[in-house]
Amino acid sequence: MVEKPSAPPRAQGKRPTIYEVARLAGVSHQTVSRFLRKDPTIRPDTARKVAKAVAELGYRPNLAARTMRTRRSNRIAVIIPTSADRFPLGLLNGAAAAAREAGYLLDVVGLEGDAAARAARLEALLQLDSTDGIVSFTSLAESAGGPALADFPVPIVVDGVYDDNLRSTGAFADASMAADLLRHLADRGHRRFVHVAGHPEWASAQARRAVYEATIADLGLESCAVVEGDWTPQSGWKAATQVIAGSGATAVFAASDPVAFGVIFGLQSLGIKVPRDVSVFGWDDDQLSRCFRPTLTTVAVDRERQGREAVRRLLALLNGEPPVRPLEAAELNRIILRDSTGPAPKRVV
Repeated sequence: MVEKPSAPPRAQGKRPTIYEVARLAGVSHQTVSRFLRKDPTIRPDTARKVAKAVAELGYRPNLAARTMRTRRSNRIAVIIPTSADRFPLGLLNGAAAAAREAGYLLDVVGLEGDAAARAARLEALLQLDSTDGIVSFTSLAESAGGPALADFPVPIVVDGVYDDNLRSTGAFADASMAADLLRHLADRGHRRFVHVAGHPEWASAQARRAVYEATIADLGLESCAVVEGDWTPQSGWKAATQVIAGSGATAVFAASDPVAFGVIFGLQSLGIKVPRDVSVFGWDDDQLSRCFRPTLTTVAVDRERQGREAVRRLLALLNGEPPVRPLEAAELNRIILRDSTGPAPKRVV
């Protein structure tokens, strides 16, 4: 005899979720969502099971369909993969400014924890009748236990540029600007290079290394070394004092500005001048790069514009306007030439 599923015990006053309905009915949460939308293609026996589970749990789909919304809260939720204190401030500043200019308040929601915790946090957010739309800077894949994008009760824009460990992914790990900087230095006479890489688990570090190696090969230049790093100044210092100083390289591509700072300090500690003897450039346009000595050549990433454009895309959905084209990574990146790079020295150090 097969025992039929029964409703699990509930904490008093806790509102039932669509996932509990799905478990009790023995179907997926997407099927429950289809039932609540009165999808005519749903099978009659399936509809009966879901209807019974809805009744038994007392589920109230207050946000089950967008058409049920008759008023706006003038609030937008921004979802990030962790707490705000670890997230790029420029991204949130841009999103908040765009929302404010359109008359919206911005709520920041961190989806921390494992897949189950993230799904529960997201479900709680969607049960609140206080969000007109959502911008997510992290993936909301169904595999994480959350609802399908088609099932969201409010408009949503996913600009999933960060994973759970704040690592850039996909197009936003683009490193094409590194090729332009390497060509610029080659035009200034540099022929021997070193790359101090970022952490190998990061897509952005992998991309910057790949662009470095491909460009060196395409231009017929020499790579004296690729040094594994971890994004820290310490890794740059170690690379400078243990590898770069004795390599004969005249130019260094550091995978980030903090790594570049470490490289420069390390070279200077050995009496090697930057850029007279060795040119160094980094990535990200850290605030310190503008007042460092020498000021640092780098690639600036306009995170504020990225945040603004993501909210603009959501506002177009909310207002029934034509879709706004998502930004490509190359549109956010620009080269800033400063004092840490110059012509190749007349002699190899």
